[in-house]
Amino acid sequence: MLAGLVLAAAGAALPTATQAQAIPASGQANTVRKHLVYFRDKAGTPFTVIQPQAYLSARAVQRRTRQNIAVQPRDLPVTPAYVTQLKAVPGATVWYTSRWFNAAVVSCDSATLRNLQALPFVRSATTLTRTAVAGPAPVRPRSFEDAADPTLDRTQANPVYGIAYKQAQMIGAVSLHNAGFRGEGMQIAVFDSGFPGVNQTAPFAAMRTENRLADVYNFVERNAAVYGRDSHGTHCLSTMAASQTGAFVGTAPKATFRLYITENIIGENPIEEVNWLLAAERADSAGVDVISSSLGYSTFDTPYGNYTYADLNGRTAISTRAATLAARAGMVVVNSAGNEGNSAWQRILAPADADSILAVAAVDSFGRRVGFSSIGPSADGRIKPNLAAMGSQTAIVNTAGQPTRGSGTSYACPVLAGLVACFWQANPRLTAQEVISFLQRSASQAAAPNNLLGYGLPNGVAAYALANPGTPLSAGQPRAVGGQLVLYPNPVQGQELNLEVSEALRGKPLHVRFYDARGALVAEQQLPATTAAVLRLQPGPLARGIYTCDVTAGSTTRRTVRFVKQ
Repeated sequence: MLAGLVLAAAGAALPTATQAQAIPASGQANTVRKHLVYFRDKAGTPFTVIQPQAYLSARAVQRRTRQNIAVQPRDLPVTPAYVTQLKAVPGATVWYTSRWFNAAVVSCDSATLRNLQALPFVRSATTLTRTAVAGPAPVRPRSFEDAADPTLDRTQANPVYGIAYKQAQMIGAVSLHNAGFRGEGMQIAVFDSGFPGVNQTAPFAAMRTENRLADVYNFVERNAAVYGRDSHGTHCLSTMAASQTGAFVGTAPKATFRLYITENIIGENPIEEVNWLLAAERADSAGVDVISSSLGYSTFDTPYGNYTYADLNGRTAISTRAATLAARAGMVVVNSAGNEGNSAWQRILAPADADSILAVAAVDSFGRRVGFSSIGPSADGRIKPNLAAMGSQTAIVNTAGQPTRGSGTSYACPVLAGLVACFWQANPRLTAQEVISFLQRSASQAAAPNNLLGYGLPNGVAAYALANPGTPLSAGQPRAVGGQLVLYPNPVQGQELNLEVSEALRGKPLHVRFYDARGALVAEQQLPATTAAVLRLQPGPLARGIYTCDVTAGSTTRRTVRFVKQ
């Protein structure tokens, strides 16, 4: 379910859930549906936790190493032999496999499913798509739509940010940008329903020409066609990625993005939650830092699989469990709280109930909660939502590349996700959970969080001060460079390793220092200026443990990367 709406040009009403057409019932045993087939184990897998480079990118390994997160058996790919045997069953088509759930998405009819379940390595199976019963479509909590306020464009426009200034300024993103932290070197994955116009329009031109669109994939159709379908993803992406001086600048205008379609707007089925899981695993493997997801789930096209409020306990919903695992892998997951505040449901939607993630509420330009913003707590009593951002009359870019406005926690979510990326760029030594903690501590309601806005509006400048006592945020301080350092092999077994450097560091003399886990300097190396993309480092013999490689170029460019010596 999408959690944001573009403001109707002439106040036109959108159809409600009760006006949607019901899907005819089928009832035939040979109807092909998608199922999640769980395996009993990962026996016989050729993969190991001590050589994660076989299934995780160097960037993904680096993210874990930097945060002291060990690779777990759940990170291993499923046993290839199991997949081969599934494919050999007549009538079964394997769409995807999931590392974290140790499962495969298979389409087949009910007779074939029984044959699959009879295989000795299959533990169980869950149906992900069903045909709706005849009669009215289920009533889902409706999204909220308010009337456009043209005065905002006149009173909140800015010579640099255009109409997007207020939503960035009120959370401290503008100050971070002015200090040099605009998302360089950070990667954000966006899960949504479509991104039309992103490959053509001017507000996204800088992202395209600077090669900051790293990956696209459509999990609904199993292809790379993401520039069609629904426009919701374009609107959400624009609040972070758009960069057109004087017209629109998002909250992370120099970040690198990965765009994934997980949502099928034709219907609402649990398969979309599995698509969310698969996208999170792909993001993890690529080394993504931040996930921005403006999606939520509670009811589906048939009562099968519907969640109750009691299920929003951080442990039940498929997407919630996936979000929790993404957080455990060292990513910051940012998810919209939902637009159900004025409905009978009122509560947050999955996966916003996940522990260790940021569920985002919506406020207006004055910082006041908007009535449609979903409320908490989670069913097990945790504060939800966590933080808030501007989600009423939010500045967005439409598919034609024109700035406009929309409302919904869908738009509050990416506005905040952009701040997360810039704040983390400014504080690369922090873990994902420390990033969340400092932003919550900086927020407007930190002293008395509630289940309407959580900790409130975060402040990037205040969060920086909390993370760096006595060090003011200023444009002259050392800053993270454009592009992430990659060190390999990682873990290191010998005395030599390779350092892949960004373009910002090439052609400059570099000072490389190595620190142990206690912060003691154990080795250093001076490297002459070179245009080479990969440099050989020789720190000498190191004891087993975790080390930090600190690279500086002059007085204003600095980057760190952690590695493991085995």
